[in-house]
Amino acid sequence: MSTLADLKSQDQLLEPEAIASSRQPEVTPGTSRGPLGQRLLSADLIAPDELEAALNHQAQNGQKLGEALLDLGFASEEQLLPFIESQLGVTSVRLREGLLDPVAVKLIPRPLAESLNILALFRVRNTLVIATEDPQNLDTIDTIESLTGLEVRPVFAFHVSIERMQRRAYEEDFRVDAVTADMDESAVELQIETSDMDIASVHDLVDGSPVINLVNYLVLQAIRKTASDIHIEPSRKFGTVRFRIDGQLVEMLRPRRDIFPAIVSRIKVMARLDIAEQRIPQDGRCQVIADGKEVDLRISTLPTVLGEKVVIRVLDKQRLTFNLDQLGIPGDTLGILKDLLKKPHGLLLVTGPTGSGKTTTLYSALELIKSVHHNIVTVEDPVEYQIELVNQVQADGTRGVTFASALRSILRQDPDVIMVGEIRDAETAQVAVQAALTGHLVLSTLHTNDSISAITRMMDMGIESYKLAAAMVGVVAQRLVRTICPKCKGSYFPRAEFLEALHYQGDMRRSFSKGSGCRECFDTGFKGRTGIYEVLPANADVRRMIADQAPLETIRDWFQAQNFPTLLSGGIRLAEQDVSSLEEIARIAFVE
Repeated sequence: MSTLADLKSQDQLLEPEAIASSRQPEVTPGTSRGPLGQRLLSADLIAPDELEAALNHQAQNGQKLGEALLDLGFASEEQLLPFIESQLGVTSVRLREGLLDPVAVKLIPRPLAESLNILALFRVRNTLVIATEDPQNLDTIDTIESLTGLEVRPVFAFHVSIERMQRRAYEEDFRVDAVTADMDESAVELQIETSDMDIASVHDLVDGSPVINLVNYLVLQAIRKTASDIHIEPSRKFGTVRFRIDGQLVEMLRPRRDIFPAIVSRIKVMARLDIAEQRIPQDGRCQVIADGKEVDLRISTLPTVLGEKVVIRVLDKQRLTFNLDQLGIPGDTLGILKDLLKKPHGLLLVTGPTGSGKTTTLYSALELIKSVHHNIVTVEDPVEYQIELVNQVQADGTRGVTFASALRSILRQDPDVIMVGEIRDAETAQVAVQAALTGHLVLSTLHTNDSISAITRMMDMGIESYKLAAAMVGVVAQRLVRTICPKCKGSYFPRAEFLEALHYQGDMRRSFSKGSGCRECFDTGFKGRTGIYEVLPANADVRRMIADQAPLETIRDWFQAQNFPTLLSGGIRLAEQDVSSLEEIARIAFVE
């Protein structure tokens, strides 16, 4: 099956020999001759009973065999077209909007195109390429050549595909969107339970395939560019689409304002939200298959004065690793963390701002310690990824399942390890500490600036110092820093004042690296992220300071005196290794 580039090559169109010598399809040896059905059987694309059913369907409906196989769902266009192309010796195509030139389409009047079941695709100088189910019909070719005065080059397309594209191509407002022109409408496949949704209604609600293609394009590009979120926002003159890539928002597209409501409606339909409700926020989820892999999408809508804003969280399971050894944790820090996870009971906190990778670290910890000999239960909001051998509970305030109430129920389930998605309030903190004190290993997250601040944060929630001292086994603080783009990486010499402000202890005259910005990294100078970590183990000294309610600065001075790696020192080490830039480390980890 020829590609769009093959078809639109001017040399091929103008030279008859080039058409004849176009790329041959990959057809199984020994199957290039004989009836289509036998060739498909030989290639193991269909079973004998499927061929028999297709032949009966063909006889009853007066179709060609290929059309019958498509109708019955026994084969796809992609599977059939190479065989038909080989059999006919004519280029075959799967029709999509990117193959059509609206001006060329109008060269053939719609009644004639429908009666002959043909469609003009594009014109190069004096050659007009048309799609037809019978490319060897010389009468059709002569008719079109007489009508247009152009030389006609036929390509094969299925009858149903031509009919479908004719309906779209002859609309008055038909034009090809350059953004989605070459993207197949099936590039992103929505996984939908048929009992919940009528597929046909999707097309009606969003006013045709261009909007579907645009939404598919956004999802596909977000996955390929490793974006974590898609922001779709209204404004007075146009919509704005931004991707969050490596923690930073990058503007990608400005769709027309008139199609913005249709885009929102399409996304709502995908997530099974109420498209008629535009006054209250809504949350939903769906699963798509893109580039051959399953991706979860979390969808949130928010009413604004200019329309609904949509944020899509992209959860690409194949892009994540739940392996502590592969998270970028330095060897000395990793050793301390693994020792903490071997504790039979106690409270281990992972701290950091939103989007710093805390959940990934917790999941990696669970992957390390899970086994058939442990009962591991989690309570999360939401459950982002499912893990084997781990019982995961979804917190839902609307059903009365809060972190605290779920945690109390979990304690009656004889757990060995409990993971609480986040300690958000005093009640959850009290239950988590109590669980840690009664023989359970409790893992959770907290929003603090560093590891030591987690101690005062827990006390602020009403946890008595003596209880916290007895329960705590350690705190992990982490951040994600962007790594330098390898395409535009270069060296420079930072100012001495800047190094002094960062308390740099190395050679003040050495060079460091940073990215200058290029197309590959959206002119940011960064591509990808890695983590920086600090671990506070709750040894006897720390427990005593917690029980005595020692000031934060006292604990921090003790931490530095032990030469434990800090967030800043871990970041500077990455800068020295030319992994990240000093400016990025200062932005993320430096605190006055």
